[in-house]
Amino acid sequence: MILNIKYYGLITEITSCSEEQLDFNESTFIELKALLLAKYPALETTSFQIAADNTMVNDNDKITSSNLAIMPPFAGG
Repeated sequence: MILNIKYYGLITEITSCSEEQLDFNESTFIELKALLLAKYPALETTSFQIAADNTMVNDNDKITSSNLAIMPPFAGG
């Protein structure tokens, strides 16, 4: 599956891009996180969340959407 990933905030600085496409053959978000941590080691010290189709996901959820967002933590108010 080709994933369309958009990066936001500090994550954009770490990855040096605001979006990219990844060819990904695994099935869960924990596996995607492992790939991202291997590709961008600086993410190891940064907390981030993943959203699929504007909905926050859990690590063990199956990837069913190709449109993802990687975001640093944010506070509401």
